[in-house]
Amino acid sequence: MVFPARRGPIKLNEMKTTAIKKLHAKLAADQPVYGLWITLESASIAEMAVALGLDWVVIDAEHGHLDWKEIVEHVRATVRSDTVALVRIAELSIGLIKRALDIGADGVVVPWVESAEQLRQAVAFAHYPPEGVRGIGAERATGWGECFAEHAQEANEHVLVVPIIESVQGGRNVPSMLSVSGVDLFFFGRSDEWSWKAVENATTTYDFHATILHLLGIDHKKLSFRHSGIDRRLTDVHGRVVKEVLV
Repeated sequence: MVFPARRGPIKLNEMKTTAIKKLHAKLAADQPVYGLWITLESASIAEMAVALGLDWVVIDAEHGHLDWKEIVEHVRATVRSDTVALVRIAELSIGLIKRALDIGADGVVVPWVESAEQLRQAVAFAHYPPEGVRGIGAERATGWGECFAEHAQEANEHVLVVPIIESVQGGRNVPSMLSVSGVDLFFFGRSDEWSWKAVENATTTYDFHATILHLLGIDHKKLSFRHSGIDRRLTDVHGRVVKEVLV
């Protein structure tokens, strides 16, 4: 059997840098970005997200029943698209972060981050040396070992590490987390944060919102807070929606 001569390295898989850059550009321009949370196993869901032109999907490996075979099928469905694929891992763990990125995810969503130190650790776990401590393997992310060097450089520059702020303590530490290099996006976990009302009084919970408003440059004293049971929006004194803060 005769095999054709190779004409250089074949990139079997690569990060969707164009999609990641488009996501950053929209956020920098204060434009909305649209996506969905995937909790079911059918990869057709991710395919539909791509077909709809969504900016991002989060594949949920924290809650629910998805296993790694199903997660990689969702990631594969977004290849060569403009839809950023993120995996929400179960906890802050170097093993889980490495595995999610090795199968080709564009980044990870890390639950229950409460301090800048935890966030720095997550960033280190997601970056190759010398910027971090991520180990390299011959998996999908590296084109099954065909593009180690290219992928390491590309990943260190573009990988997304997205913390979820889900507790009152995490809310208090958001200002210090903003100084952590390598983090551009934050999720705010409305349900978990709201559940803290069961153990702390309402004043403490509202202080969390005031912190976020202050960082957004909004005077919370001029706003009223409404809870509909479905979503919570910041409204002005006339009841008009000012900003959807918790996403």
